[in-house]
Amino acid sequence: MSKREAFLEAACKENVEDFLHFIQLHKDKAHPFNMEEVVQEMPSDQREALWGRLASLLQDILQELPPERWEEDREESMEVESAEDPKHVMAVVDGVTLVALVSLKVLQDDDNYSVLLEIAHKLHVVLVSLPVSEAPLQLHIHTLCEAWWKKGLKEKEKFGRTAFLISLQKSFIMKKPGVEIQRLWSLHDVLLSLDYTSEDNKQIIDLLLQCFHRHIYIRNDDGKRFLVFLFSWNVNFIWVIHGTIKNQLEFCSKTMTTHITEIYFRAWNKASGDFLEQIESLCIQDFIRCSIFLHRSSPVHAKVRQIMRYFHGRKGCHKLDKMLYNLYKPIIWKALTAPNFEVRANATLLFGEAFPVLDPDENNENIDETIQKQLDTAMSLLEDPQPTVRSNAILGVCKILAKCWELLPPTIITDILKKLVMELVADTSSPDVRCSVFKCLTIVLDNALSHPLLEKLLPTLKYSLHDNSEKVRTAFLDMLIKVKAVRAAKFWDVCNTDHLLARLAIDSHSVSKRIVDLLFKSFFPVNESEKEWCCRCITLIQMNPMAARKFYQYTYKHAAPTQIIKLMLAIRRVLNSCIQTDCDLTEINDSNKENSTAGPVNLGKDIAVVSSLLEIVVILWRSVEKALKQNEEAQNYTFAKFGNVMSKYFQAFEDERCTVPLIQLASFLPPAAVPTFSCGVLSRLRKMEPGAVPTQYGQLLDCICSWGQAADILELITNWLTEALPKQGENATANRKVRIQEKVDAKPDLALVYLDYLFSHTSTQEKVLALCQRPLKQLQRVLGKWKSVLYTHLSSTTEDPKSPNLETALKAFMFHGRLSAHLQHKASQGRDYLLSLEHMAAWVTERVLPFLAKCATEDGQDSEKSQPLAAQITESFLILCRDVLLVGLGDETFKSQILHLCSLILLSEAGYLCVPALLPILKEVADSYAPDNEQAQENQEGATTVILGVVANIFQKIIELLARRLRKEPEEGKKLCQLAMPGLTDFLQVAQTWDRTPLSGVFSTVFAVIIVEKRHLLQKITHPDEVITPESVEDMPPLSHILLSVILKSPSVSRAFLTEVSSSLESEAISSLNELAAVLHVLAVVKHTGQSKVALKSAATSVQQQLHKYLVTSEDSRDIQGVIFESSVKTLNEILDL
Repeated sequence: MSKREAFLEAACKENVEDFLHFIQLHKDKAHPFNMEEVVQEMPSDQREALWGRLASLLQDILQELPPERWEEDREESMEVESAEDPKHVMAVVDGVTLVALVSLKVLQDDDNYSVLLEIAHKLHVVLVSLPVSEAPLQLHIHTLCEAWWKKGLKEKEKFGRTAFLISLQKSFIMKKPGVEIQRLWSLHDVLLSLDYTSEDNKQIIDLLLQCFHRHIYIRNDDGKRFLVFLFSWNVNFIWVIHGTIKNQLEFCSKTMTTHITEIYFRAWNKASGDFLEQIESLCIQDFIRCSIFLHRSSPVHAKVRQIMRYFHGRKGCHKLDKMLYNLYKPIIWKALTAPNFEVRANATLLFGEAFPVLDPDENNENIDETIQKQLDTAMSLLEDPQPTVRSNAILGVCKILAKCWELLPPTIITDILKKLVMELVADTSSPDVRCSVFKCLTIVLDNALSHPLLEKLLPTLKYSLHDNSEKVRTAFLDMLIKVKAVRAAKFWDVCNTDHLLARLAIDSHSVSKRIVDLLFKSFFPVNESEKEWCCRCITLIQMNPMAARKFYQYTYKHAAPTQIIKLMLAIRRVLNSCIQTDCDLTEINDSNKENSTAGPVNLGKDIAVVSSLLEIVVILWRSVEKALKQNEEAQNYTFAKFGNVMSKYFQAFEDERCTVPLIQLASFLPPAAVPTFSCGVLSRLRKMEPGAVPTQYGQLLDCICSWGQAADILELITNWLTEALPKQGENATANRKVRIQEKVDAKPDLALVYLDYLFSHTSTQEKVLALCQRPLKQLQRVLGKWKSVLYTHLSSTTEDPKSPNLETALKAFMFHGRLSAHLQHKASQGRDYLLSLEHMAAWVTERVLPFLAKCATEDGQDSEKSQPLAAQITESFLILCRDVLLVGLGDETFKSQILHLCSLILLSEAGYLCVPALLPILKEVADSYAPDNEQAQENQEGATTVILGVVANIFQKIIELLARRLRKEPEEGKKLCQLAMPGLTDFLQVAQTWDRTPLSGVFSTVFAVIIVEKRHLLQKITHPDEVITPESVEDMPPLSHILLSVILKSPSVSRAFLTEVSSSLESEAISSLNELAAVLHVLAVVKHTGQSKVALKSAATSVQQQLHKYLVTSEDSRDIQGVIFESSVKTLNEILDL
C-alpha cells in the first residue's frame, strides 16, 4: 500500500491512532514523510475523499467531547474512554487542522473544496469556543483562517474577520507583539469588507481605538502603517480616532507626540477626496484652533504646538502649502488682532513658525504683496501693548530672519534688527521682552548671512550685561557664547573684557559660570605652556582680583584635574621664584621658555598679587581634592612639592593677606609636611586672647581638625571650662596638667567661641563627632555643671567678681543642650542624650520658673534682675527645644515633657515674656504629626489626639494671655504681639492642614477672641456716628488687628478661618446682634483683601440667614442697636454684591 493510500485509510475514527502517527511523522523533521507532498500527489478525487473522511472524523470526535467541555473534563480528571480524553481530542483536531492547512496550499483552481469549507466551518466553531490555555491549537486554526482569506476562497470574509479579530486581541496581551502586529498589517484589507455601522463590528471598532493608546503600535513601523490605514477605513471613523488621540495627548512624551504627528501626516498625505477633506477640517484645523485658543498652561498646548511645528517643518511642498494656507486663512488673521492677549500671543507663535502663509497657486506679484503684508503684521506685533505678545513676536521675526534672510529685502532686515537691538532691548516695562531679544538673536546667528550686519549692531548691546534682571544678563551671555561659537564677531568687541570681569566678580552662579565659559580659553589656554597659564593668571589678577578668584572656582568644569594640578605646581614655581629673585618672575619655567609666547613679568613687591596667587592655589586645590584622594601617587607628589616650600612661604610672606591662604593651604597638607607650623597651631590657639575674631582662630581650628587632632582641641576646651568653674575643694586633677606644660589662665569664653565654630561648620563638626564617646561625654558633663553658675546668678542679689560671668554661663548651658542633640543624632539607638535634655527641662522647671513670679527681696524691693534673667534662660532653652524638634529628634516622651514645661511657663506670673518662644514649639510639635493625606490622618489618630489636644489648649492660653496683657499694659502688650507674629503665622499655617479636632479648635479660639474683642467695643458705643465698618486690619482692635494680619497673609489659612466662621454661625454660637455685627466687620476686612471669595460668600450667607431675627426690635427708633442693624445690612449687601 502506498503512502497516499495508507494516509487516506488512516483518516477515520477507527484508525485515528494511525492518523495521529502520520501527523507525528510529518512534524518530525528527521523523518522523510512530508504531508504536503503526499496531498499534492493525490488526484483531485482522492483529495476530496480525504477531506470527506476528515470531515467525518472531525464531526465524530467533536460530538463525543465538544470544545466547551475540554477545560471542565481536564480539571475534573474524570476516568473516561480514550476517545473522550481532552488531550486526545485536541490532538485529532490539531491534526485535521494541519491537513486542511496543507490542502489549502496545494489547492487547484478546478478543485471542488465544498467539503474542505465544511471542515473550515467546524474548525472556526472550535476556534471561537476554544479555551485560552490552548494557544498552539488556536494558532493553527488562526493560521488556517488567515490562509483562507489570503487565498480568496468562498466565505473568505467570515474567516478573514476572525483571523483579524484574533490577531488584534493577541497583539494586546503578548509581551512582544511585533510579529502579531505584522500579521495584522497583512490582514488590514479585511477591514474594507466590514460594515462600520454594524453592531456586530462594535467590538472590533473599540479594539481599533485601543491601538492608538498602545505605544508599541505607535512606535512599530507595521503598527504605524496600520494606524495610518485606519484613517482611510471610513470617513466617520476619522473624528472618533482624532478624539481618542486628543484625550491622551497630555500624557504623551515628546517622542510619542512626534510618532503620532507622523501618523497624521502620512494619513493626510495618502488621503484623497472626502477622507482628505475630513482629515484637514476635523484634525489638522482642530490642532490649529487648539494651538491658538488653549491656555498656555494647558498640558495639551505644548503637544499641539509640537504637532503643528512638524507640519511647518515640511513646508515647500505644493500640496502642504496649499493645505496650510486654506486652514490658516479663516483663523490666524482674526486671532492676531483678538482682544484677548493670550490668543494674540498664541497666534503670534504659530504665525512665526508658519511664515509665509501663501497660496502657491498665486502669481509672483500677489505673493510678494502677501509677504509684505505679513511682514507689516509681524512688525506691528512687536509694538503690542502686552509683553507676552511682544516676546512671542520677537521669536517669530527672528525665526523669519533665520529662515528667509536671503529672500527678504535688506531694508526690511535692517529695520527689524534695529527695532530689536535699539528699542525692544531697552523695553523698561518687561524684562521678559529684553530677555527674548537675546534668546532669539541666537536663532538669527544660525544663519551665516546675518553675521556681517550683526557684527555692526551687536556692540550697541554691551551695557545689557549690567541689566538689573538676572535672566536678561544670562540671556545676553548665552548670546555672546553663541557669537563666539559661530564666529560671527569677536565677543570682546561686543562686550569689553573689563565689563565681563567686573560682572564676574559680583554676580550670581548662573551668570558667573557663563562668563567663565566665555573667557576660559583666554585666561587658561590649555594648549599653551604652563608658563603661559601663569602669565594669564597674573594678568587676570592684575585686572580684577575678585574676578580671578571666581574664575578659578569654575575651572574644574572646563579643565581636567591633571591640568589643574599642573597649574598649581606652576604657580608654586612662580612663588618660589618670587622668594629667590625678590619677586622677579623672568625665570619662570625655563624649560619651556622657547615655547612660550609670554614675555617676562615682574611683580616687584606686589604682595596683593602674591596673596591672590596663594588664594588661587587654595581654590584650585579644593576643586581637585577628591581627585587627589583617588590618586595616591599624585597626592603624595603634590604634598611633597608644597611641603618643601611651606616654611619658606610663611617666612617670606608675612603679610596677613598671605597668611590666611597659607594656613588654608597648610590644612590640606599632612602635619608632617609642615612640621614647624603644625607644632605651633595648638599653642597659638591656647595663647589666643578672649575677644578674638573668627578670622584669627577659624583657619587654625580647620587645620587641627583636618590633621586628625580634633581630640586635642576638645581637651583644651574641656580643661578651660573645668578650670573656670567655681572650685568645690582643693582636689585638682593632676592628669590635666601633664598636657599643659605652661601655666595658662582658663579662658571659658574663648572655649565656647571655639566650640561654636567647631559645631557651626560641617567639615569641623564631622571631625569632632567622629571622635570616640569618651571626650565628647566628658565635655558634655562639664558643660552640664555650668547650670550651677547660672543658678548662682539667678539667686544672688550681688555679683561675685570671682564667679564666671553670666553670658558665659548661659552660652555653656545652651551648648550643653546643643551637644546633647548632636550626640543623640549620632547615637544609633537609645535615648540617653534626650534624657539629658529632659533633665535640663526639669532643672528649668525647678530652679528657673520660680523666679518668673514677681518676688520681693528681704529689703522689700522687687528683684529687677532675676525675673528678666529667668525669662532669658527659659527662652533660650525653648529655642533649643524647638531646634531639636525641627530636626526630628524628639520622641513622644520628649514632646510631652516640653509641652508640660510650656504649660508651667504660662502659669507663671511673667510667663508672657516667653510667648514668642513658645509658639514655635507648638508649631514643631503639630508639624511632626501633620498627615500627608486623610488616610494617614485616620491611622495616626490614637497616637496624636492627646498631644495635639495639649497643643490646642496651650495655644488657647497664649491667646488669653496676650489679650490680658493688652488690657493691663497696652503698649507692652502691642510689642509682645508684634514679637509673637512670626510664631503665630507658622503655627496657623500648620494648624490649617487639620480639618478636624483637636487642631481645628485653634481657629475656633482665634475667631472667639476676635468676636469678643469687637463685641466689647460695639457695646461701649454711645453715639450712632461711632458705628463705623472697618476697611482694613488697622481699623480693628489691637489683638484682632494682629490675628487678622497673620490670617490674611496666607490664602489657605484665610480659607480655614472662614470655614470656622461659617461653622460657628451654623451652630448658632453667635447669639446677639453685636456679635453678628462683629462677624460682618471681620468679613468686611477680608473682602477688602480680595481673598477666598467663595468661602467669604458662604460665611456672609450664613450671617444673612440669622440677621433677620433682629429686624423687629431694631425698627422702633434710631437707637444704637438700630444703627448697628442698618450698618450690618449695608455691609452684608456689599459683601454679597447685592
